[in-house]
Amino acid sequence: MNEYDIKFQKARETISDIDKEIAKLFEKRMKASEDVAEYKKLNGLPIEDLVREAQLIEANSQLVFDDEIRSYYINFQKNIMKLSKDYQRKLNDGMRVAFSGVKGAFAELAVQRIFPDATAVAYGEFKDAYKAVEKGECEIAVLPIENSYEGDVARVMDLTYFGSLFINGVYDMAIEQNLFASQNADDKTIKKVISHPQALGQCAEFIEQKGYETEKSVNTAVAAQLVAEKNDSSLGVICSIEAGNKYGLKLIDRKINKNSQNTTRFAVFSRVPRDICTDQNNFIVLFTVRDEAGSLGKAISVFGECGYNLKALKSRPSKDVIWNYYFFLEGEGHLTEESEKVMLDKLSQVCTNVRLVGKYSKEQHI
Repeated sequence: MNEYDIKFQKARETISDIDKEIAKLFEKRMKASEDVAEYKKLNGLPIEDLVREAQLIEANSQLVFDDEIRSYYINFQKNIMKLSKDYQRKLNDGMRVAFSGVKGAFAELAVQRIFPDATAVAYGEFKDAYKAVEKGECEIAVLPIENSYEGDVARVMDLTYFGSLFINGVYDMAIEQNLFASQNADDKTIKKVISHPQALGQCAEFIEQKGYETEKSVNTAVAAQLVAEKNDSSLGVICSIEAGNKYGLKLIDRKINKNSQNTTRFAVFSRVPRDICTDQNNFIVLFTVRDEAGSLGKAISVFGECGYNLKALKSRPSKDVIWNYYFFLEGEGHLTEESEKVMLDKLSQVCTNVRLVGKYSKEQHI
């Protein structure tokens, strides 16, 4: 056996030994993925996190000092991550996500984009979708909390205040409103348009220009279903392209909402609050203040004292006491276990009720 034969044989033995170690580490890594999958399911987080993956690849690739080999290692990492995500999807197969409306609603589109591997479950009202998670019928609910043109979704804000669920993610989705009608209709036969109040508001200028009457519906997709069933050429519906196509309607006019930058913010609700993590820089706090001069100012000042940026502050009637309000505050700044405790302790000194209902890394566009 010559020198090259010996080196070849030793190389094979070395590779075999390394492969055995890789197999053990691979199994160990996949077992850890089981815990990751369970955490994501409980906390309402999507399987895929491209930002986290990029951070890991960048950090881990620096551990390989050979420049030529590093590019192969990056591909190796990407393949492992893909296998891990595939395994997590298998473990979480059957995860049920509640939304309000019927098939084709904007909320269902949001579910499909955030949780492409989950089963979207339709409920008639926001409250029904929310309660489905509280009762354990679904693991997660995806509900709208604000529209860039029409403002807050008050009923969802009230559910957040009076309910028990937590917000573990906020996502922005561009909303395009379109006019559909039955196949025998055109823009001259339509006399009335049906849609959700927010959609009607977003398209108020178009509706006024056309001189249409309006009728409110609980959901844009529900309205599309109704117009399809009635098959009345005098009725139109304002809805998504997906909803109009789903119910076999004719597209009359596209992108009729006044604001081309129209977006809706969807919140992901789950039964379990998200734990403290390194990339968690946004939070939502609900609170009520004492009925005394300066109480709201004192509560707001707490966030500045703790080094947090106040992004939004909204008020809603508390309903339990007349002319009493609760406040919905969105803050920005890094939360740690200690800083969270300090903030909540300080708020408790000036507020009658305080609840941290949301923690998430950042808003994502879907």
